[in-house]
Amino acid sequence: MIYLDNAATTFPKPSSVYKSVMRAMTVYGANPGRGSHAMAIEGARIIYETRELLAELFNLDDPMRVIFTFNATDSLNIAIKGILNSGDHVVTTEMEHNSVLRPIKKLESSGVENTIVRCASDGTINLVDLESAIKDNTKLIVTTHVSNLTGTIFPAEEIGKICKKHNILYLLDASQSAGVLPIDIKKYNISFLAMPGHKGLLGPQGTGALLINSDMQIEKLKEGGTGSQSSSLEHPNFYPDKLEAGTHNLPGIAGLNAGLKYILNRGIESIYSHEKGLLDIFIAEMRKNPKIKIYGPESIEHRIGVVPININGMDSSEVADILDTEYRIAVRPGLHCAPLAHKAIGTEKLGAVRFGVGPFNKITDIMAAVDALNKISG
Repeated sequence: MIYLDNAATTFPKPSSVYKSVMRAMTVYGANPGRGSHAMAIEGARIIYETRELLAELFNLDDPMRVIFTFNATDSLNIAIKGILNSGDHVVTTEMEHNSVLRPIKKLESSGVENTIVRCASDGTINLVDLESAIKDNTKLIVTTHVSNLTGTIFPAEEIGKICKKHNILYLLDASQSAGVLPIDIKKYNISFLAMPGHKGLLGPQGTGALLINSDMQIEKLKEGGTGSQSSSLEHPNFYPDKLEAGTHNLPGIAGLNAGLKYILNRGIESIYSHEKGLLDIFIAEMRKNPKIKIYGPESIEHRIGVVPININGMDSSEVADILDTEYRIAVRPGLHCAPLAHKAIGTEKLGAVRFGVGPFNKITDIMAAVDALNKISG
């Protein structure tokens, strides 16, 4: 199988990730923070070390403000619903995933207003339009860093400057960029950074993180056991315990730990350069076929290795099925949980076939996909 669905989840992972998950399960798989024996202490050590690695990668000063979640959706829901209250206004964009749009739409019933800024047909955002959407009661701007549909890179640093200018909180969805693009949470003026652990960070599914770089307190969405202040019936009000009720996903976090070490050792720049090189080849080859429509920015400098395409006269699901069954190439068709993004690029009725390049893909994978598409388009 040639795996080109890395925008959904990366595969394969570094071998160290699998080994770390198994070691957690077989050597020290106790409940971290809930005991004083050696296994529980080792689990707690791994969890804290992983907080430190995430803080290092994204330039966050305090590792205790790294909140472990189950995925980016979990992180985004915690931030959006924990920040916004009745009377507040939030600004977001058409290129967002449903994990941003659905929580925001849900909050309408609680008296939270929203403005969804329109984007261009290549998935880019006009910063003048974004800033113009700000109102007196705007509390939060939420944007993706990279579109999960078009691979378009949003100017996060410039958006952060707009937020600072207007004293507004900035929540960045780094689902497609964490582990691929450099992100400096302080330099970009990011208040809250949400990410999955299972995509560019190369960890297992069921892992994610929310990094907090703001004095604004997030209201907790759940209460329960934390291993701290157990004599009190009130849930702790300090990070990370405030937002981490219940037992941690220790095997998953151990795998994420190994993924982060792989990234820090290889280097973000090396990973991005590798993926961009493959992206350049893929797009250049696709442009030779007049029956194939490519979506997203013209320049590869404005996108990462996420490429949606369509073949004239064919349904995206049909193309993906042929790629899978006849060529053993894994991709994702449809609407990609981003209906407004598809509307922006004009594919809300067609959907699109999304190719996602990863750090372990090779040129031979790309050329096999090119060959298959040329044959399918006939």
